[in-house]
Amino acid sequence: MTTPVCTTASRAATPYPAYASFSSYVRARGPVLLRTARSLTANASDAEDLLQTALTKTYVAWDRIEDHRALDGYVRRALLNTRTSQWRKRKVDEFACEELPEPETVPGPDPADQQVLHDAMWRAVMKLPDRQRAMVVLRYYEDLSEAQTAEVLGVSVGTVKSAVSRALGKLREDPELEPIR
Repeated sequence: MTTPVCTTASRAATPYPAYASFSSYVRARGPVLLRTARSLTANASDAEDLLQTALTKTYVAWDRIEDHRALDGYVRRALLNTRTSQWRKRKVDEFACEELPEPETVPGPDPADQQVLHDAMWRAVMKLPDRQRAMVVLRYYEDLSEAQTAEVLGVSVGTVKSAVSRALGKLREDPELEPIR
C-alpha cells in the first residue's frame, strides 16, 4: 500500500495538495484499516485494492472532514460503501482454486441391470399364491394402504397385514432374488 505523494513538479498537474497529516494517518492506521478491508474481501489483493480506493476517497475529502479524530469511522464507511458498490457491479465473484467446483458425477444405475431386477422381481411375485399376489400388487404396485387393500378384496385389515407379511417372507427366500440382498 502506497501513500499518495505530491512533488513540486507534480503539484501543478495534481489538483490536490500534499497533506502531511494524511500521510501520518495512513502510516499509523494503515495496518488496522487493512485488517478491516481484509474482513470484507476474499483475498489479500482485493483487500489492498479496496483500502487504496477508500484512502483515495478520504484523501479527496480531507479538507471537508471536520473531525480528524473520527477518521477511522470515515475510512471504514468508505471501505464498506466501496465494497458494496463493487459487489453490486460484479455479478459473480470469481477466484482461483485448486480444484474444479463441479461435483463428480455419480453414475446412475445401469438401465439393463434395472430391467433384469424388475423382471426377476415380477417373476418372483408371479410365483406367489393368487391371494397373496393380489395383496402385494395392490399394496406395493398400486400403492394402496392396508385399509384400501382390505376394502378392495373384501377382507379385514389384519388379513391383509398377515398375508402381505407371509408373501414378503416368500419373496425374501426366492433364490432368483438372491443377488439383490
